[in-house]
Amino acid sequence: MLSENPVILTLKINEETASYFTGLRKAHFPAERNYLDAHLTLFHHLPGNEPAVLQEIKAVCQQQNKLILQVTQVVSIGAGVAFKLECDALKQLHKSLQEKWQTWLTPQDKQALWPHITIQNKVDRATAVQLQQELSTGFKPFEILGLGLSVWEYLNGPWNLLETIDFMPIKEA
Repeated sequence: MLSENPVILTLKINEETASYFTGLRKAHFPAERNYLDAHLTLFHHLPGNEPAVLQEIKAVCQQQNKLILQVTQVVSIGAGVAFKLECDALKQLHKSLQEKWQTWLTPQDKQALWPHITIQNKVDRATAVQLQQELSTGFKPFEILGLGLSVWEYLNGPWNLLETIDFMPIKEA
């Protein structure tokens, strides 16, 4: 995985849900700024040239069962809209990685995790309010699955997928 560029860590979600959110993102995110499919970012800026980062990701994935996340509501993020997610196990996993990677973390990555999937950003407030109202009408919470972790190389806009590591079921003793 070694890269001179910083790396980003995201949660791999089930394909059906990923396609749903990506479709919304393609429809509502400004096309000239939309380099990415929908994603749930866990860490925004990890050192790409530090082997211990990938080693820890692989170790964590070998000890982690699939996660069930609740998509709880459509929320405003100021100049855009996101779906808010809840999962105590994901927050616990994030906190554990924060503790291990403390010396490498940026101020943004030292904050508590606020799980969400952004489908619109960098638009005027009225456009964002309109989309939030539209998506909130008839919204019912639903579940999605977290299946693993994906490591991305940041390329000053676009991202390059370096590796995805699936969660492995924890073996019962």
